[in-house]
Amino acid sequence: MTGGAAVTPRPDHTSLFAHRSEEFRPSPVRAVFEIAMRPGIISLAGGNPDMSVLPHDVVAAMTARILTERGPEVLQYGSGAGIERLPGLVVELMRLQGAETTPDTIQITAGSQAGLDLVTKLFCDPGDVVVAEGPTYVGALGVFGSYEVEVAHVDVDDDGLDPDAVAERIDGLRAAGRRVKFVYTIPNFHNPTGVTLTEERRRRLVEVCAERGVLILEDDPYALLGFDRAHRLPSLYSLDPGTVIHLGSFSKIFSPGLRVGWIAAVPAVRARLQIAAEAVTIHPSVLGQELAAEYVASEHWRPALDRAVDLYRSRCAAMMAALEEFMPGGCAGRDRPAASSRGWTSTRPSTTGTSWAGPSGTAWCSCPAVPATRTGAPPRACAWPTPRPRRRTSPRGSGGWGRCCGAERRNGRAAEPRCRLRGGPSPEGASLPPPGVHRSAAVAVPSPGAILTT
Repeated sequence: MTGGAAVTPRPDHTSLFAHRSEEFRPSPVRAVFEIAMRPGIISLAGGNPDMSVLPHDVVAAMTARILTERGPEVLQYGSGAGIERLPGLVVELMRLQGAETTPDTIQITAGSQAGLDLVTKLFCDPGDVVVAEGPTYVGALGVFGSYEVEVAHVDVDDDGLDPDAVAERIDGLRAAGRRVKFVYTIPNFHNPTGVTLTEERRRRLVEVCAERGVLILEDDPYALLGFDRAHRLPSLYSLDPGTVIHLGSFSKIFSPGLRVGWIAAVPAVRARLQIAAEAVTIHPSVLGQELAAEYVASEHWRPALDRAVDLYRSRCAAMMAALEEFMPGGCAGRDRPAASSRGWTSTRPSTTGTSWAGPSGTAWCSCPAVPATRTGAPPRACAWPTPRPRRRTSPRGSGGWGRCCGAERRNGRAAEPRCRLRGGPSPEGASLPPPGVHRSAAVAVPSPGAILTT
């Protein structure tokens, strides 16, 4: 090469990747979140808590006081088990669901997602099987795949997992020579379906798993967000701490940005989980833990949580009213949710005239991890915790969902709307995704905002 040094080709190291790297696929949910975080987007796709309910001046003052009074301590390395006072506070939170435990069972983590990873790492070998709801939290599927663990789904109905179906699934897998390590479940306001496991089924599920020597991994970030706070159901952990490992989080009840969660497990398991965690993160953020402990122990936490639940209840009502008004015929699963995170609906196979691919300005992603519903049609989940609802009404679109923006007027003349709620009349060449494929649509809406659904 003349006129300069030769350019050395960049080496391609992908051939050196481990086999498990094939499971490190981009998450469709995270891809949608990248759009959801853009200014002007109203996201209905993920259960992001609304941070406007927090007393920001109080949180700022707490942070300043912690740093002023104990800066050298909280900015230093910390214990892999967590700061000393936080496990005791977690014990008090878990008592709200009937669990009686002690601080030596609590392992603080860098968010409950990290806890999910740690439990899977500790218990599962490649080729092991985890039984889970179908569908289930897509973030859990990513963790299980990264450890080369197979997921065996069990359908959920309006009462959650059927324990007898779980028993049949476990027995069938074992008869085929497979090792089932645990049942992964989100018993309260399940992600993504929104259903809650009934108390009768909770007791039966614990019984089924205890009889078979199979653990239960209870992922429970939403328990304190129920609309009926006077009638909380017992946690699975409260029913049998020896069979159940519990994952909890401050993300939905305080702040997801702090990345503080916990695992509750028998002391021998907790100790191993700490060692596994220290190999990756050394310890969770000391400052984040101190702020979480300071805030949740204060008189400000409960009123802010109440404000959040009331706000989510009103947004849930607005969402359900809009679905009733604009949903096409032949849709299923529009029961009013009982908690403040998400709702669930699906189309029947007869709704072949409606496209999930929106008009110009719409983005979507495929999510094969979310199976088709019992009707054989692709499911749709809606969440409403993020920015305040804006009711947009208009005539129904022909054969579609109706317009969320209505007809605009540009230069004094009526103009075609730039978006539709969850689809609309099929754009040329568009069609329903095949069963088992979940599409999340980010719909570009004229100012002041946009709407994002899954």
